[in-house]
Amino acid sequence: MIHKHLRAAAFGSALLTALATTARADIKDYEFRLDENDMKQGEATIAVKLVHKPSGRAIPDAVIFAKRIDMGPDKMEAKTAPLEPVTSSELGVYLFRTNLMMAGSWALSLGAKVQGEEGTVQSKLIVKALP
Repeated sequence: MIHKHLRAAAFGSALLTALATTARADIKDYEFRLDENDMKQGEATIAVKLVHKPSGRAIPDAVIFAKRIDMGPDKMEAKTAPLEPVTSSELGVYLFRTNLMMAGSWALSLGAKVQGEEGTVQSKLIVKALP
């Protein structure tokens, strides 16, 4: 009887170890993608999708903790604009309201945590503001 319990405990321990070491996605398997690269200068809502690259599926419920938009691509890093998160009705799509007050290239920088994954997804996406 004791032998049975020891075998069951050993099996349970091995199963837990196997589950704990099961391969998880690498944080590099995730990226943000712009819905549109070109936008009209002025008030704008920028839509980005967080995607698991191998499967192509959108990832909802990420925690975006870093966000910034500036004109760094046009060598004007100091030229920034306010960036306000907006609720999206589409899973895996994250919306940001801003004012692209000047025509040119704007860098949208994002940092996010994906639920259940270690590390941070970091992206710098280029948005073109057209006059």
